[in-house]
Amino acid sequence: MRAAVVRSFDSPPRCEEFPAPVPSGSDEILVDVLAAGLHPRVRSAADGSHYTSDGALPMVPGIDAVGRTAQGELLYFVAPDTALGTMAEQAVADRRRAVALPAATDPLAVAAAMNPGMSSWVALRRRVAFRAGGSVLVLGATGSAGQLAVQIAKHLGAARVVGAGRDPERLRLVEDLGADEVVALRGGDAFARLGKAAGDVDVVIDYLWGHPTEQAMPALLKARTDRSKALTWIHIGSMAGQEITLPSALLRAANLSLMGSGQGSLTTAGIVAELPSLAEQITSGALTVNPVAVPLAEVEQAWTRRTTPGQRVVVTP
Repeated sequence: MRAAVVRSFDSPPRCEEFPAPVPSGSDEILVDVLAAGLHPRVRSAADGSHYTSDGALPMVPGIDAVGRTAQGELLYFVAPDTALGTMAEQAVADRRRAVALPAATDPLAVAAAMNPGMSSWVALRRRVAFRAGGSVLVLGATGSAGQLAVQIAKHLGAARVVGAGRDPERLRLVEDLGADEVVALRGGDAFARLGKAAGDVDVVIDYLWGHPTEQAMPALLKARTDRSKALTWIHIGSMAGQEITLPSALLRAANLSLMGSGQGSLTTAGIVAELPSLAEQITSGALTVNPVAVPLAEVEQAWTRRTTPGQRVVVTP
């Protein structure tokens, strides 16, 4: 079969012939891949930087996909953390990590949105007891996952959602997607403005970490009218840095809870249990998705392809 193959962590994958995977258990089936999203998680696995990477090469990248079984059934499935991913003409799907999709489903939309959408969907439904009427700040709202997080927070009943990011053009899009207020993280007063806009927010969904989080955290706590009111800070991504310096006083001076949401902080079963409900929202059109299809033969170029705000590359065999 043809597949995207990574032979060096220093180079993007190339399309080449590769042995087809073989199902090994009673729950595994071979499917024809229709669409696989090029997510940041896929890029970090392909360059060896993701925390789950074991350094095994060669590898086929791709962590999820929409595929069709030999019987014609349409599935969205999450691949295990192995060197055999989903950016190929065929992949192994484990039914315990899959959800059936309606026949009329757009494979591109599901492949583009499930992974980035799952980050905030799971965080707000599994990692924190978020209730309708609460408020959410999305740090890094200008990325694909952040844009979906704004929509998902609203869909789950948030009374107020604030989106923050650096790109003014993308922030305008975030407003169009339902954010009640946006904050451009530019200029010397950026984080003071962020604290004022966030107010007594209940949950922070953080895709940035690094220096922005170091600045945002004290700014938000300083601006709160009641520091004893619970603030849950959920770390999901590290687009701005892998580490922060956290003054101990911040943990004493406010009712601040820090946690992460991702592989390991939740069981696989817990994550898989959320797949059907999120898939339903995507297939119904409740969430705005803008996929860009790129043929598997052009996967090397896809790795560096520039997209416009709101778009996500989807590889199509």
